[in-house]
Amino acid sequence: MRVVSLFLPDWPIDRLRRVQGAAPEGDAPYAEAPLILAQRAGNRRLIYALNDTARAAGLKPGMAVAQAQALVPGLTIRDATLAEDEAALEKLGLWALRLYAPLVAVDAPDGIVIDATGAAHLHGGEEPMLRDMVERLAEAGVWARVAMADSWGAAHAFARASSKPVLVVPPGGSAALLQRLPLGFLRLPRDMVEQLRRLGFERVADIADQPRAPLAQRFGPLLHQRLDQAFGRRREPIEPARAPELIEAHRQFAEPIGAPETLARYTGKLTDALCELLVARGVGVRRLDLLFHRVDGEVQAIRIGTAKPNRDARRLTRLLCDRLETIDPRFGVEAMRLCASLVEPFETRQVLSSLLDEAPAADVISLVDILANRVGAEKLYRFAPVESDVPERSVMRIAPASAPTGKTWPLRQPRPVRLLRRPEPIETMALLPDHPPVSFSWRGVRRRVKRADGPERIFGEWWKRDAELSTVRDYFRVEDEQGERFWIFRSGDGEHPETGTQSWFLHGIFG
Repeated sequence: MRVVSLFLPDWPIDRLRRVQGAAPEGDAPYAEAPLILAQRAGNRRLIYALNDTARAAGLKPGMAVAQAQALVPGLTIRDATLAEDEAALEKLGLWALRLYAPLVAVDAPDGIVIDATGAAHLHGGEEPMLRDMVERLAEAGVWARVAMADSWGAAHAFARASSKPVLVVPPGGSAALLQRLPLGFLRLPRDMVEQLRRLGFERVADIADQPRAPLAQRFGPLLHQRLDQAFGRRREPIEPARAPELIEAHRQFAEPIGAPETLARYTGKLTDALCELLVARGVGVRRLDLLFHRVDGEVQAIRIGTAKPNRDARRLTRLLCDRLETIDPRFGVEAMRLCASLVEPFETRQVLSSLLDEAPAADVISLVDILANRVGAEKLYRFAPVESDVPERSVMRIAPASAPTGKTWPLRQPRPVRLLRRPEPIETMALLPDHPPVSFSWRGVRRRVKRADGPERIFGEWWKRDAELSTVRDYFRVEDEQGERFWIFRSGDGEHPETGTQSWFLHGIFG
């Protein structure tokens, strides 16, 4: 199990900035003026949240507002809106649900928990997925820290204890790190933590190996419940968030099921039912979540994606069944739910055929979907032209099913089938300035040039960088004695040092 805890340290303040934007006219911006959000507790008003400026001035949550006003003249005070903060947090959870994983829940009041088991590979791996979360939220003006660990309790603790924006704890590595954390990170009530501290228990390691009966008698079952949840000894089911407008099909079973063939059969039935709903709404699915509710209360999930909007029940069933081996039914599954977490308008095309028509183009989208769900969508791409004379800038990667860009590569000179990611230096023997090499050494192999054509001069793009104002490359197509053909270039014109280093490089290989 791999769980992500997304921690939003200043969620009430960040949400207020997003809602209200800049401060009222005449006031300093919220980012600069000391700002607190106040909450009433009985007859007193206490600080509920504060920005960095107020924190730097010595204020902290729980302090009386009257005391804060005395310490910081000109303090901006706003009333806390807990209900609105919670509602916005639920919307953020739905955003994470659509984008990252099928099992997402709100971890009130300042976080989100995500069961990312089996979902990270769809985003390039665990750390790239977490970095993407932090970067997207930063662009929206929300400060976040995120951690991934083997349990909800461990990930929750690490996200709040770490100073790093992204922390990925390797599988099996949570226990050692938990031992060093203060008890306050175990999601225990503050008064319980204070009582434990007075008894001499400061860190998790202090109580991890203590006899349980005396502590349970004094503090109740919650202490060891949180301890076991953090160490992964006790399951903590995540009740997934659900959008009201979500298109889904549901099946409840009178008796738990668990056989692979039974799970596959009901997967097909749910897919048929969901595709009927998609047709009725005129949409196709781009992301599909299949949830398995086990009798022990745990929910396991499968997520698949498609390159284009799809409502072909047979194709979607195959994609889902390919991932069934990742599901552990354990004591049985009592319910299954299939949700279309991302849909798009579905365009229908009429295909007219006759004996004179050419054969229809092969549809590779099905293959793309199969490969993307097995190895990750980011590993599949195709190349598209970019308007640039510099070879490595004249191509970009786009999704396999992307629409044509409408651009083509110019056919002035032949180009190699394989272009190296970076030009690799070679050792050559050549006459300057315009002659091709007589021989060259690349990757430890010396090759004698039999035929050559060139030079083709390519100038730097001075409008992008001043350093390319006078730089040039002279490219040659060469063939060695074994018949292999290469694309090599000299950095510079062979005469003037400001045009380049006059070093030689191999940039491509012809088929």
